[in-house]
Amino acid sequence: MNANTQDNADASQATAFDAVLDARYSCRGYLAEPVPREVIDAILRAAQRTASWCNSQPWQIAVTSAAATERLRQAMAAPEASADASFDIAPPAEYRGVYRERRRECGFQLYDSVGIAHGDREASARQAELNFSFFGAPHMALVTTEAVLGTYGVLDCGAYVSNFMLAARARGVASIAQAAVASRAKFLHRWFDVPEDRQVVCGISFGYEDPAHPANRFRTMRATLGEASRWVD
Repeated sequence: MNANTQDNADASQATAFDAVLDARYSCRGYLAEPVPREVIDAILRAAQRTASWCNSQPWQIAVTSAAATERLRQAMAAPEASADASFDIAPPAEYRGVYRERRRECGFQLYDSVGIAHGDREASARQAELNFSFFGAPHMALVTTEAVLGTYGVLDCGAYVSNFMLAARARGVASIAQAAVASRAKFLHRWFDVPEDRQVVCGISFGYEDPAHPANRFRTMRATLGEASRWVD
């Protein structure tokens, strides 16, 4: 392969990767149609290439079929699921400054898209509860990490989650990473038979998006390069 051919191949790969990044979004409305097993397996194989600390690959993924997702959806609606709600991994202690602003902007955009008036706490609570029905997705992937690997195990799992969602998007499958699911870690340990030496990181709900769902029409803004990075000479 000569230099020009290599340059063209590199440019093509960069263009394709940028297109997948641009196309990925947090989907909050799904069709009931299951994703074929071979497509899910292809997503899992691609995500398995994720880099990790000392190649530890701390993630373990439990993926639900459409039938299992429906059983879990019903179980999550029962009082048992929320009776002793808690995280295995502590959530953010506080959102402040620009992080609070971005969180609020995302929330307001979502509420506006589905017709929830600002300050309508009852309606916003109902919207939040949709996290636990996986926004109607036919599949959910539960991501866990080895507890003794600590922060870096969780970091590696975060990289896996990102690659899973990009691999899914590249195959026409929508997804959303859900920290809210991890707030019911004790119940999920029981339901999925997750050992106590592992921690629930998050869930990833996925399937084919419903293009008519209003929550799928908004996109969050991204920080500028100047806000997120700096050049050091």
